[in-house]
Amino acid sequence: MPFPRASGILCHPTSFPGRYGIGDLGKGAYDFLDWLAKAKQQLWQVLPLGPTGYGDSPYQSFSAFAGNPLLISPDGLAYAGLLPHDALADVPAFPAARVDFGAVIPYKQKLFRQSYAHFKAHATAEQRAGFALFRERHGHWLPDFALFMAIKGYFGGGSWHGWPRDILVRHGPAVDYYRQLLADEITYHEYLQWQFAEQWASLKARAAELGIQIIGDIPIFVAEDSADVWSRPELFYLDEERNPIVIAGVPPDNFSATGQRWGNPHYRWDVMAQTGYQWWIERIRHALTQVDIIRIDHFRGFEAAWEIPANEPTAVKGRWVKGPGAALFEAIRNALGQLPIIAEDLGVITPEVDALRTQFGFPGMKILQFGFALDNNPKYLPHTFDKDYIVYPGTHDNNTVIGWFNEAVRTGPEKWNCLRYLGTDGRDLAWDFIRLAWSSVANQAVACLQDVMSLGNEARMNFPSTASGNWQWRYTSEMLTDALAARLRELTAIYDRAPAKPAPGNAAVRD
Repeated sequence: MPFPRASGILCHPTSFPGRYGIGDLGKGAYDFLDWLAKAKQQLWQVLPLGPTGYGDSPYQSFSAFAGNPLLISPDGLAYAGLLPHDALADVPAFPAARVDFGAVIPYKQKLFRQSYAHFKAHATAEQRAGFALFRERHGHWLPDFALFMAIKGYFGGGSWHGWPRDILVRHGPAVDYYRQLLADEITYHEYLQWQFAEQWASLKARAAELGIQIIGDIPIFVAEDSADVWSRPELFYLDEERNPIVIAGVPPDNFSATGQRWGNPHYRWDVMAQTGYQWWIERIRHALTQVDIIRIDHFRGFEAAWEIPANEPTAVKGRWVKGPGAALFEAIRNALGQLPIIAEDLGVITPEVDALRTQFGFPGMKILQFGFALDNNPKYLPHTFDKDYIVYPGTHDNNTVIGWFNEAVRTGPEKWNCLRYLGTDGRDLAWDFIRLAWSSVANQAVACLQDVMSLGNEARMNFPSTASGNWQWRYTSEMLTDALAARLRELTAIYDRAPAKPAPGNAAVRD
């Protein structure tokens, strides 16, 4: 699917400012959209929106379909009459520049319990009807997810592999027993999903009004500790005790000498093919109700994926195994029409992967930082690009441009490769990289907000292959200035990325 020339910003909602310890879908989100519009940006890219599990990673979610309740705005609940305003009178003094998940999670859970109790006692007929309609429309995933979360809480929050065997293997009488035992808790989790969906839909509508399209992000694999694996074990390579036989990752690369051992179970593509890849069709259909464009993380896994024996401690000992290839995307396209998909095609990319991407017209990705290694890899330098790409100075998995230069480049030959190519002395390096991205022929250009703000290593979002200390960066409201918007607006106009008219939202798929 061709994409028009445009530009935008990558910023996950957890990074928005606000007084509740974590960015949410409230005022900070709407202020950010207004700033994007002022800067004449047409794209807003987010990370996966699912409920986060171990390590607070959006790439290890409890569900491929659910939303993250931590993003629910308490102010939005109060405005909707679903939380007493006095519940927000005494907010702890959370850090303003980072997310302290250990403090935020119990605080917000307490607010959500109050909101659910208030809903049960005081909801209007219209609100109750809206909740009932939401539950009906999402019946293909919501009951299993809510049951999964209710049982997880009942058994202390640990992995489902620690549950009694009868419910671990979803024995029919056990499922019935826990549905009855935990009926109210199940409804509570459904309620949170409804509120996430309501708040996100309002924010997405505002983005569409401003001519801003949202680029979502879905990982190719799902987390082992997820409702998806527990409720649909036949779709994954699991043993009789529901433990993964083989897991996903990538072989050794520039990020890690021992590769990345993600731990996600591999799909049984043969089983999925028997249903016409229905699970994937529903996953893409659902994603397109939330976002306008989908970035699929680790696209190369559809052609071939790195398979690691589950008992291996690193990703070194693995093998490439074939994926579904074109058959999957033909099935999705036949069901949903043209697919607004971006392929994350970084890493070990073969001609077969490129052929799969180009067959369906999916733009690939270019990371400018990757172009300035010792060999000046021309694959990532703009003079080699064609239009069907989305270019970034760096992504959430990279250091900021300034952090990268200071830590990895400043004292080595890469410094001269970088500065000579850019024609700069490096005093305004983050914006030199933004200009390079915006001036390229790539149809889409996206910069991390941290680079727009010229921040260093302290603002890095993620360190791949590390399990903790990630996903914490936040900005404060005074950092999102009119001067930055004006500067970005000027570059966007110079390089013909400014909108001629508002870009339409994704109207092709309805939930």
